Amino acid sequence: MKQTMMKAAAILGGFAILGATLVGLTFETTKDRIVQNERDFLLRSLHEMVPPESHDNDILADIVMAQSKKLLGADIPLTIYRARKEGQAVAAIITTHAPDGYSGTIKVLVAVDFGGQIGGVRVLSHKETPGLGDKIEVERSDWIKAFYGHSLNAPDAQGWRVKKDGGIFDQFTGATITPRAVVKAVHKALKYYEVHKHEMYAATSAEVVIYD
Repeated sequence: MKQTMMKAAAILGGFAILGATLVGLTFETTKDRIVQNERDFLLRSLHEMVPPESHDNDILADIVMAQSKKLLGADIPLTIYRARKEGQAVAAIITTHAPDGYSGTIKVLVAVDFGGQIGGVRVLSHKETPGLGDKIEVERSDWIKAFYGHSLNAPDAQGWRVKKDGGIFDQFTGATITPRAVVKAVHKALKYYEVHKHEMYAATSAEVVIYD
């Protein structure tokens, strides 16, 4: 009996080692592709908001970091991507967090042109309810496109809410918390832009962190 148990344990141990090895090999062989896919997705999202023809710099490399729990929803540095043409500022794409989503933090990109007008908003990641809250994804609905052309003062502060709360932005049937969180996060990102606009374009190094 003891020998049988030891043999079974050895077999199970062998399978465990084999499984761990295969997982490790799979990770090593796919990690570069995963990183590239994530980079491609990010660049595609950036270019949907700030078209490639509108800038001539490497938008992924021309970055500065920002940290603001109050306006960007995170107590860690977040990335701001900068678009320039012939050295002149064109737009800033601010990474911000909506910490009050229905199922947790919603990570958002907000593109703001030099004059303060929104060029687009895209969701980077979320854990909202499939079929309800996931309508914030541009692949699921056009809701996220409603921010285009708005600015900090257009609409006014009251307008920067979902319609259920007296604002101009639609909510989802059966899911008001998610769009409410995104609208709030975009509005706060615009406030951050207004306060730190000149700092974010003037910073010369990605190591610079703009604190609020």
